[in-house]
Amino acid sequence: MITAIVQFQLPAPVSLQEATHMFESTAPKYQNLPGLIRKYYLRSEDGRTAGGVYLWETKAAAEKVYSGEWRERVAKLYGNTPQVVYFDTPVVVDNLAGGAITKAA
Repeated sequence: MITAIVQFQLPAPVSLQEATHMFESTAPKYQNLPGLIRKYYLRSEDGRTAGGVYLWETKAAAEKVYSGEWRERVAKLYGNTPQVVYFDTPVVVDNLAGGAITKAA
């Protein structure tokens, strides 16, 4: 598994309520997306930075989504080009699933 952390600066600070509204409008695009296990939307406490933490089955699945089209859409929506950093994710503990521990294949 691969975790991608995406961050981008916002043109102006946004409140938590504003961020929630923005993120809810894009969330359906990520439902049932091939290779995506989970996505968390992020907003910094000062409201100046936003992004997401994505858990992917493979880096190839992530890279397919983070294409030029995706980058352009994010830049248009939020006013700044996103930065993407990848991390290997060999083990995940999921307390919502009763503490299930998942190991990468």
